[in-house]
Amino acid sequence: MTGSSPRPAIWGVFARFVHAEVSGSILLLASTVVALVWANSPWRESYDHLLHTKIGLTWGAHSFALSAHAWVNDGLMVLFFFVVGLEIKREVVVGHLSSLRLAILPASAALGGVLLPAAIYAAFNATGPGARGWGIPMATDIAFALGVLALLGPRVPVGMKVFLTALAIADDLGAVLVIALFYTETIRSDALVYAAVFLAGFFFLLRAKVRQPLVLLIPVLAVWLAVFASGLHATVAGILVALMVPMKSPIRPQRFVEIVRSRLPELDRGDVTWQSVLLEERQLDTVLELHEAAANLRPPGLTLERLLHPVQTYVVLPLFALFNAGIAIDGHVLDIVTGPIGVGVILGLLLGKPLGVTLFSWLAVRTGLAALPPDLGWPTLGAMSFLAGIGFTMSLFVSELAVKPGPALSQAKIGVLAASLLAGAIGYLLLRLALPPRADTRR
Repeated sequence: MTGSSPRPAIWGVFARFVHAEVSGSILLLASTVVALVWANSPWRESYDHLLHTKIGLTWGAHSFALSAHAWVNDGLMVLFFFVVGLEIKREVVVGHLSSLRLAILPASAALGGVLLPAAIYAAFNATGPGARGWGIPMATDIAFALGVLALLGPRVPVGMKVFLTALAIADDLGAVLVIALFYTETIRSDALVYAAVFLAGFFFLLRAKVRQPLVLLIPVLAVWLAVFASGLHATVAGILVALMVPMKSPIRPQRFVEIVRSRLPELDRGDVTWQSVLLEERQLDTVLELHEAAANLRPPGLTLERLLHPVQTYVVLPLFALFNAGIAIDGHVLDIVTGPIGVGVILGLLLGKPLGVTLFSWLAVRTGLAALPPDLGWPTLGAMSFLAGIGFTMSLFVSELAVKPGPALSQAKIGVLAASLLAGAIGYLLLRLALPPRADTRR
């Protein structure tokens, strides 16, 4: 990443992204607290009943039903991964992962933040029920990380927000690859073939400029069902579909300007009213053509990201937290977190993440492959690296895939919650010390 400011063309997108993540983190935290209290209250049976309630369709002698918990993790989380896929593609096309020079620093930091936590976890869980859980401490929860930065207000430089966001998105890409490659039990090749066919159909519909949501939804649902049946986790379908969505506009901006200049005089008259637009065919045709041109100028990927990001932030993730953070703590918490799984997760997130992010960032800069942004020094980067240890959403998600239900899963989830809380608190305190009283936020 160079020291230049974020590109003006995407700065508004980035600002809205940060604002949504910060406000969504409050709702995410509230859902987590509700789940924990509910699962350890006298009404815990109703919580278990909610998780295992079957929801589905029945037609004749056939039926398709999943538990409410499965619908959230295998269904709604597809939307989460779809938005993640759009974010990754945007960063690769026009953002801070769009060139090797821009991508080196956050990609290096993400790589260190993946390898060291996994290695630390594996050192404590080479065998046993937690052996497959090395992917749990690899992720960064961008909503909570940006939420902690928001507590520091204008003292946080823009470069830090951009770097943390790019790091978390690169981190998400690593987590998606891990889920697809290492947390799949068996693969049904015939179902994957169907998924590829439906995905190709979706791609050709987009290339043909089909914009009707219901028409596009049919191949998307077919891809989800095929991936679900293949043995790959269903959320991979979200990433695959997102990669098919173009980030560039169907028409060039110059062509849009030409259309506006040629058609606008028809409406630039003093006698034009809303009644005349309805009654005169030329005026109505002009309005429709300008509307179509404006719609074609909007990048489909960016449009979908802006449309779905609030749904992901305010609906999907809070429901995920409600259905996955409800851990019944029957024994002593200290005994649970000091087990090998708990220790592996906590040390992976709390020690491996900041060490990996800082060390690999230093190596990238030291070798001359990257440069620190001018408003992000080593003390502040080291302090910020603890925020990468807030795993939460993705870490809880991987826990469900890697560890079987029971005491081992409780250890993993409590470890995630404890480490995320500590990482956020430590990162906040260190940043308060490292940041100047008031950073220049205009950069």
